[in-house]
Amino acid sequence: QVHVVESGGGLAQAGGSLRLSCAASGRSFSNYAMAWFRQAPGKEREFVAAILWNNDMQYYADSAKGRFTISRDNAKNMVYLQMSDLKPEDTAVYYCGLGRDANLALAGGYDYWGQGTKVTVSS
Repeated sequence: QVHVVESGGGLAQAGGSLRLSCAASGRSFSNYAMAWFRQAPGKEREFVAAILWNNDMQYYADSAKGRFTISRDNAKNMVYLQMSDLKPEDTAVYYCGLGRDANLALAGGYDYWGQGTKVTVSS
């Protein structure tokens, strides 16, 4: 079984920073992707950033470009989201997803999800 667990959420001031972590465990995949999504109250879940394990290719939503950085630690099976210059509109529950096939994931398909970690940004 594959387990995905997020951590690192909390309260931040506008302009501040938070670092989210995601730990994945279970069976291995040869060409997978991990990503961060978020869902604000009353809104649909939206893509934030993704990283491909084979080549470290990174993808960002327009809202995240220049402010957020996704990275990985292969040895620890961890993915991180460094969030800087936070804005109130970043307030959401952030979910870590794992797509067992990177190509399918980039097309919108992720197979495993964590429970989410809440980020609140005050003005």
